[in-house]
Amino acid sequence: MLESIIWILLAGFFTGQIARRLKIPALVGMVLAGIFLGPQAANVLSPGVLDAANSLRVIAVMVILMKAGLGLDREKLAQQGTVALRLGFLPATCEAIAVALAAMWIFQFDLATGLLLGCILGAESPAVIVPGMLRLKSLGWGVKKGIPDAILTGSALSDVLLLLVFSLLLAFLTQGGAIGVTLGSLSLNPLQLLPLQIILQVSLGILVGWLTARLLVVVLAKQYWTQNAVQDALVAASLALLLVVLAEHIPIFSGYLAVMATGFFLIEFDAPLARRLREGFNSLWIVAEIILFVLLGASIQLSVLGNIFLVGLLILAIGTLIGRSLGWYLATLGSNWTSQERLFLLSGNSAKATVQAAIGAIPLAQGVEGGDTILALAALSILVTAPLGAWAIPTFAPKLLEQGQVDPTKVSVDRRIVLLAAVDTSPLAEQVLTKAADLARRCDGEVVVLHVQKVDDPQVANRLKQQTKKHLADIRHRFIFSSGSIPTEILRIAQDHLATEIVMGKRGHRYLNDLLVGSVSRAVIEISPLPVVIVEAS
Repeated sequence: MLESIIWILLAGFFTGQIARRLKIPALVGMVLAGIFLGPQAANVLSPGVLDAANSLRVIAVMVILMKAGLGLDREKLAQQGTVALRLGFLPATCEAIAVALAAMWIFQFDLATGLLLGCILGAESPAVIVPGMLRLKSLGWGVKKGIPDAILTGSALSDVLLLLVFSLLLAFLTQGGAIGVTLGSLSLNPLQLLPLQIILQVSLGILVGWLTARLLVVVLAKQYWTQNAVQDALVAASLALLLVVLAEHIPIFSGYLAVMATGFFLIEFDAPLARRLREGFNSLWIVAEIILFVLLGASIQLSVLGNIFLVGLLILAIGTLIGRSLGWYLATLGSNWTSQERLFLLSGNSAKATVQAAIGAIPLAQGVEGGDTILALAALSILVTAPLGAWAIPTFAPKLLEQGQVDPTKVSVDRRIVLLAAVDTSPLAEQVLTKAADLARRCDGEVVVLHVQKVDDPQVANRLKQQTKKHLADIRHRFIFSSGSIPTEILRIAQDHLATEIVMGKRGHRYLNDLLVGSVSRAVIEISPLPVVIVEAS
């Protein structure tokens, strides 16, 4: 089993990086790695790992849904009114119905089996959509109207709806009829119970998320049971996973919705704690993403795709271009979304992967007639829509969405930190290097060390290089010599190397001397567009 895990992590990582360098979504490389490692090709994954694939996928989905919750913006959702709610129900419902009708026509499925297939293909993939939407939020695309938030919320709600209907239809098909409920003289069949189940699952899921967020604030922020951010993330992830497991044993609330709600309420209750957890779950996702998509590829049955490939593409096209498009139109009717923003839903809200991988094989395992066809269509939807969705979201967002102000309290904004340390030949140079090193370690930044020399002195240059090597031995750095006006050169080099801050010394000149001769540090502060950290001589 350990060998299989090594294969998954290494192959998934490197194929993902190769895909990125080829300007292809990383998940494509990971899925291909899974296909190669799985039973269809090399068959190097142990049966134990394959048997545990569903559990590992659950963990990965939990991580990505917590990330989604920690990135939601309540104010933006409130601005959208009922759009997010409608996006949660109408597109998925319309696509499921369109797929059902197409399957009844092409495969001669009965209505129940067609709807079962519709529920599988209509579900959206949080593993593709959530990272894509959070990335858009970090860049500001669509944030002014809360489009990424609406898509994230709608995606979670639609999966709750379709999974409920899926379980109802599966019970009907496998048990020869579904069980209803009788309360005195009132008798309700499963179809009549469905709205009540949806309301119960959603409302209790939100309530459980609220309670969990409260508990996390008490444990992590008020009682201080943990000592660092790693422990914070470990406790939060464990509780979130517990919610998913409890929901499987007590199916009265949606575990996945509860996880997402937990992250959402954490922002409201304790923003600093939410920020720490966001960073922790970003780190967890690096590993979870590889496991999720490699195992996804390993579960795909390539042999069953050949016979239904073309008709499968037709069904996917009918479901997306007719059914889901109608749902998008109805969901955004009366909103302030432009036609271009509505068109973005085609790329931003169509990817399928996680849910299809989790439930696509269940009808076949339960003996449902046409289960092999359903599994093949689920696999085809993953292979086609997951890579397309991962590629289309960042590609079309700049073309169709308006870029707004990024809210760093809701997302983790990737920022490369480069510090420019300006040093001279005085003893103050050591203090400047020490300060730059301290700042760089705190933010995992790089340091550009600059010395503006008046005359070429190899001895001085060697001494400064030795000082730099001593103080910045564990930090990415480079040393640059320049000549000319010192303030001008500092700003020029800072601009050329995309520095985010300038660190320099101040010798403590007397006021009269500064007035007559001028102060380099003061000159830089007056004209620099960047923050300047001044180190005064001790």
